[in-house]
Amino acid sequence: MRYAVFLINIFTIFSLFAEKGPNVTLAPEEIQGFDQLSKPVKEILNLALGLTTQSLNYTYGSADPKKGGMDCSGTIYYVLTQAGLEKVPRSSSEQYHWVRKANLFHAVNSTAQDTFELDALKPGDVMFWVGTYDIKRDPPITHVMFYLGRLKKDNQRVMVGASDGRTYNGVQRFGVSVFDFNLPGFPVPSRIQQSSSRFIGYGSVPGLIEK
Repeated sequence: MRYAVFLINIFTIFSLFAEKGPNVTLAPEEIQGFDQLSKPVKEILNLALGLTTQSLNYTYGSADPKKGGMDCSGTIYYVLTQAGLEKVPRSSSEQYHWVRKANLFHAVNSTAQDTFELDALKPGDVMFWVGTYDIKRDPPITHVMFYLGRLKKDNQRVMVGASDGRTYNGVQRFGVSVFDFNLPGFPVPSRIQQSSSRFIGYGSVPGLIEK
C-alpha cells in the first residue's frame, strides 16, 4: 500500500512539471506502409484511431467509450471485440497470458532503442508493460497498447491506446490517444526518481490474421 501511494505521489509531482496536451490522433496515411497491412490489422488500427478522435478520458475499469473514457486493457478489449474477435480477455494480465499461450509473444529485455528484440514488432501487435502501478500479479502486467508503426515524417515509433500520462512529442496525454513508443518506458524528469514501469514485450493478436 505504501509503495502504491509512493508511486502516485511520484506521478503527481511529475504532472506538476510536465506540459499537458489534448489527445492525439493520426490519419492512416501518416503511418509508414499502412496501405500494405493486412485487412484485419487495418481494421483494428482504424478502430483504435477512431477512438482517438472522441476526446475520451482515461477511465479505470471502463471498456465502453459511451462512458466518456476507457482504460488501457478496456481499449484493447473494445477494439478487438468490435473487430469480431471472440473470447478476448478483459484485463491486461489476461491479455498477456492469451498472447503467451498462443506462442506469439516476443520478450524484450533490452532498453536500447535499436535492440534486435524489436525486429519482429509490427503494426497491430499488442505491447505489454509491468510496474505502471503496484499490483499483486505474477507477472505484474499492468499496461497494454497497440503498436501503430513508424511515422512517415520522422520515423518515430508510435502506439495507440489509453494512458494517464504517457507522452506524444514530449507532452503528456491523458486518455485514448496516440503516444510515442520509446524504451525504456514511462519518462519522468531526471530530478524525480524513475518509475518502475518497464516494457517487457509484444505479440500478434491471437486469431487475428485467420479471422
